[in-house]
Amino acid sequence: MSSDQPRGEIPESTDVLVVGAGPGGSAAAAYAASAGRHVVLADAAVFPRDKTCGDGLTPRAVAELDGLGLGHLLDGRPRLDGLDLNGWGRSVYVPWPSGRFPAYGSAVARLELDDAIRRLAVERGAQMLGGVKAVDVEMDGAAIGSVLLDDGHGVRPIRVGQVIVADGVRSGLGKVLGRKWHRDTAYGVAARAYVPSARADARVMGSHLELRGPDGELLPGYGWVFPLGTVDSGPLAGLDRAAGDGLLNVGVGALATSKRPAHMALRPILEHYARMVADEWQISGPPVRIASALLPMGGAVSNVAGCNWMLIGDAAACVNPLNGEGIDYALETARLAVERLGADDHTDAWPGLLAGHYGLAFSAARRLAGLLTMPQTVPALGRPGIRSARLMSVVVRVMGNLITADDADLVARAWRSAGRVSTRVDHRPPFA
Repeated sequence: MSSDQPRGEIPESTDVLVVGAGPGGSAAAAYAASAGRHVVLADAAVFPRDKTCGDGLTPRAVAELDGLGLGHLLDGRPRLDGLDLNGWGRSVYVPWPSGRFPAYGSAVARLELDDAIRRLAVERGAQMLGGVKAVDVEMDGAAIGSVLLDDGHGVRPIRVGQVIVADGVRSGLGKVLGRKWHRDTAYGVAARAYVPSARADARVMGSHLELRGPDGELLPGYGWVFPLGTVDSGPLAGLDRAAGDGLLNVGVGALATSKRPAHMALRPILEHYARMVADEWQISGPPVRIASALLPMGGAVSNVAGCNWMLIGDAAACVNPLNGEGIDYALETARLAVERLGADDHTDAWPGLLAGHYGLAFSAARRLAGLLTMPQTVPALGRPGIRSARLMSVVVRVMGNLITADDADLVARAWRSAGRVSTRVDHRPPFA
């Protein structure tokens, strides 16, 4: 165990307790510590630890890392200039659009990314508690007075001023506080693996919109493959050595709702997909470190805040319904939450702020994702769409969360209009 992750050293109190040391939680701890607050960052795991999927960074995530002060982390990492979209016998290359954000993405294994942001928080003054789980709260009127932390040797309370809950998609502490996940809107299931490849220095992210299983059945999902480069150190070092190549992240994702659940065995689908792209991506070995995840999406949760607590990132279902991406949302909501720490009551303001930032896009995207859970819809939309590079550039902009409130072009206005119409007919709008 590293020296900055002690067990049994739970302080009596803290200004800010951040529960969960993924990108969102660690970024929140770093921002809060930089602002001069006493911060405790607690996670049930001891780092470095892995996280399913999530190695790819959109231009918006790249911008957030730079704003956090970790832009140098991407030095020597893959520079992904665009996406190679495939399906129905067609392939179209779409560069990341230029504008407010960098015109490139990147990739860092979550084993490294999460630990790097966590270490930044510690360097800025946050106290890290690794192997410590938040299990319950003690209320002081409408506010959380103390959070009960289990360090493996017993449960101890820590008095808190503010609590930022960033404990992931299942959000154990969020459930204690009343967080509910509503599966009637689209959610995702995904699996990820690593494979050795001679194309680990490619500057493109591959995406296959026509995903088929080993039996040829069309599935309501997509496949992806992108480079991680040569891994010389860390927990992934050596996975690419047998062939002398670098590593690719390869994975599959599927969409589902409570009415149309995803009854799919992801591992054989992923292995089949890896074989399908093996020649194109010069894959020289079988998938390893296969892991899967379940993803609430599009703000499909309620009770995301109280008097002195806020849920951020995956815990607040801030995940793109069209591609399962969540790192940029995690980093952004961390920053926004810390900006609110001086406020008196977050109960209504925080879900309102999240809805203001993401509600229109989430509503429209999850409605479209719901349509894509019907296999017959996939070719109806995908076959004509893949034939138009201009339309695919719009898709990339939407999927990459690259439309901002300041954008006034036709695509941005149309997407916001679709969101307004969708929100009006939502029986449960995002974060409600």
